[in-house]
Amino acid sequence: MDSIEVVLIMLLAVVASAYIRRLLPRAIPLPLVQIGLGALIAAKSSHGVDLEPDLFFLVFLPPLLFLDGWRIPKSGLLRDKGTILELAFGLVVFTVIGAGFLIHWMIPAMPLPVAFALAAIVSPTDPIAVSSIASSSPIPKRLMHILEGESLLNDASGLVCFRFAVAAAMTGAFSLQTAALTFVWLVVAGIAAGVGLTMVVTWIQRWLVRHFGEPPGSPILVNLLIPFGAYLVAERLHASGILAAVAAGVTMSYVELSGHAHANTRIQRSAVWDTVQFSLNGVMFVLLGEQLPDIFRLAGASLEESGHVNRWWLVAYAFAITGGLLLLRMVWVWASLRLTIFKQKIRHQPRHKIKLRLLLATTLAGARGTITLAGVLTLPLALPDGSPFPARALTIFLACSVILISLLVASIALPRLLAGMTFPAEPEEQQEEDLARRAAANAAISAIEKTQIELMESDSCVDPEVYPQAAARVIAFYEHKLKEVDPESEQAWRKTDSAEKELRLAALEAERRTVFDLARHDHISDEISRKLVREIDLMEARYR
Repeated sequence: MDSIEVVLIMLLAVVASAYIRRLLPRAIPLPLVQIGLGALIAAKSSHGVDLEPDLFFLVFLPPLLFLDGWRIPKSGLLRDKGTILELAFGLVVFTVIGAGFLIHWMIPAMPLPVAFALAAIVSPTDPIAVSSIASSSPIPKRLMHILEGESLLNDASGLVCFRFAVAAAMTGAFSLQTAALTFVWLVVAGIAAGVGLTMVVTWIQRWLVRHFGEPPGSPILVNLLIPFGAYLVAERLHASGILAAVAAGVTMSYVELSGHAHANTRIQRSAVWDTVQFSLNGVMFVLLGEQLPDIFRLAGASLEESGHVNRWWLVAYAFAITGGLLLLRMVWVWASLRLTIFKQKIRHQPRHKIKLRLLLATTLAGARGTITLAGVLTLPLALPDGSPFPARALTIFLACSVILISLLVASIALPRLLAGMTFPAEPEEQQEEDLARRAAANAAISAIEKTQIELMESDSCVDPEVYPQAAARVIAFYEHKLKEVDPESEQAWRKTDSAEKELRLAALEAERRTVFDLARHDHISDEISRKLVREIDLMEARYR
């Protein structure tokens, strides 16, 4: 019963955080509010939450990474795959080496393998934190796609480096060849597990639907279970469950293009996933806040290992490590941009200058999050000889401090850094949207004309004018979409379109109020009311 109460309290804290966030300055991201509420729960609660890292990874990460992989723009991933891979893998290795030596130099009592383990676990950026910060900062779309792609892939590389650093601390030995082969297996087998399981489950589900029909809710439940299945299969193969969940999400986005899912299923599934995403994101950060008081107390006791008695050294270490991570990231991003410009020069392509503000924005946007917390809590309690694992509490404290400081720095500095900057819209996006709308409208008109003829031939008893009139009304709607607009009148047409949108929204709101009023006075049943309001809501969603 206590566990259920804790879960309910944390879910209530997530709900409260969304409203508290609206009362605070816009620069404060939602994760910081949720961390604060978690710390408040820990202060008022008589018993804390024993966070099991393996359970945490299984429950929280697969669905969230699956959804991120599903929804991230694939065109952006493919277009900037070189930059994303450089950040997701090259930057992680660069950070582990650079930050590892920095930490060992600052804290000689922390063995070098443990310092590398700490550097490895703080190297991955967090997709949830990045998305939350981006919601309140005007980050360019292309940069946002790169940051999201990086955060999806660098979890695997960071956790692999962390695993080998911990193994070196436990055994005192490290094999580069074994590490490289293991890394390849983790990546290849993890991706294969995610892709394979998604394809198999999708094929089985389609076969069942084709032969037995589609039970209500069943496709949504299957969709929710896919990321957990991919994660567990990959873990059984000793591969990366995180990459398996991401690969399953990316595969699902391509499976979705087949269009086999019913429209009603897609609408309901989207609502379910939005709720799951909001709940799990929030609970993760509330849990982080709930863990902080105990972590701080344990870290204070471990200061003697570093030879210092003053607790302010903890703060100094945390800020120094965060500063080192930011500096290493900025150096790598700058070098990556210089390499891109050099390639453009060789290929005689138009070259772009490195903008300092965007370079700093890319550096600061690499916030750390709950994956760092969950990973660092998997540190062993003792060495094989039974002695305590060196500097374990201090390592956990420093990792949590880096999470908090990176979130604070990004949430405070990014809005000010990017304030006043205007980013041109990506023209290819508008062109693609126009192309899709026109192609869809032309296909719709052809289908209407064909269906009109079929209906007239099959129903000879009806008035011959009924189907042509109905077809004319529907075709008029699509012809409006196909209306050619010359460049001189485009601005006026856009204003007209905007005005029409406002008028339609006002009309839909009036419709909804009337339906609710009729239901309140028992002029129509609740069932009819829900049906009509759903139709109005779906229509309104098109114009929002």
